Amino acid sequence: MFNPQLLAGRHILVTGGGTGLGKSMAARFLELGADVHICGRRKSVCDDTATELMDTYGGRVMTHGVDIRDVGAVDNMIETIFAESPLTDLINNAAGNFISRTEELSPRGFDAVANIVMRGTFYVTHAVGRRWIAGKHRGNVVSITTTWVRNGSPYVVPSAMSKSAIHAMTMSLAAEWGHYGIRLNTIAPGEIPTEGMSKRIKPGDEAGARTIKMNPMGRVGRMEELQNLAVFLISGGCDWINGETIAMDGGQALATGGNFYQLRDWSDADWQQARDSIKAQNEKDRAARG
Repeated sequence: MFNPQLLAGRHILVTGGGTGLGKSMAARFLELGADVHICGRRKSVCDDTATELMDTYGGRVMTHGVDIRDVGAVDNMIETIFAESPLTDLINNAAGNFISRTEELSPRGFDAVANIVMRGTFYVTHAVGRRWIAGKHRGNVVSITTTWVRNGSPYVVPSAMSKSAIHAMTMSLAAEWGHYGIRLNTIAPGEIPTEGMSKRIKPGDEAGARTIKMNPMGRVGRMEELQNLAVFLISGGCDWINGETIAMDGGQALATGGNFYQLRDWSDADWQQARDSIKAQNEKDRAARG
């Protein structure tokens, strides 16, 4: 549905762009002519993704190894990017989450999510936004949130709190920065199966099985649907959309609440199995990082 060079001349940063939803959006932006920056804690993963995307679509993908919880590292990355060419668009995609009964959640577990999702998202948005304002540049920010920002979610309280903070930031800065030509919106997708979600959010479930059973449309989301919505929001096709959160979940949140309330039926054994599965995955990831 989009002109093949719709995003020519755009310079877009996708946080958490090495895998999953971020990689998918980065691919679509590249395909439509943009220069793309991707960042993540594991630069080697971003480098492999960049090679794959450029081999497939051509164009330029620049990579940055950065932990967005580190405000100094974030500012250095954005300074480096702007020294070459100012960004035109920012996609806040980096996140972390896992299921847990809240009474069993440790402060370290809470911080592991909140520091990435809330603090990291603000650090990147602030570093980019203040440079746009100083340079009199227009810009777009699209952040990935969840439908839980409207009704909360048990068993993922750090994520629900942190995503709600992004929702509030989006509305607040849309009002504050709109007169600079800077727009902020969020996408709240339903389940689009990815490796990370399957292993930490729904351990032991067949990917998509629960959503297919419960969703009003009887299916999970597709990557191309997220890609197309993200492109539209930055495309200039309707620049009067500002400060909005757009749900893309087949109506599941309307029908069921769209959160993890159903986990109230889990037994102690179910929770232990989930903890063991998440712990094993975390150890595997640490080993892969060296």
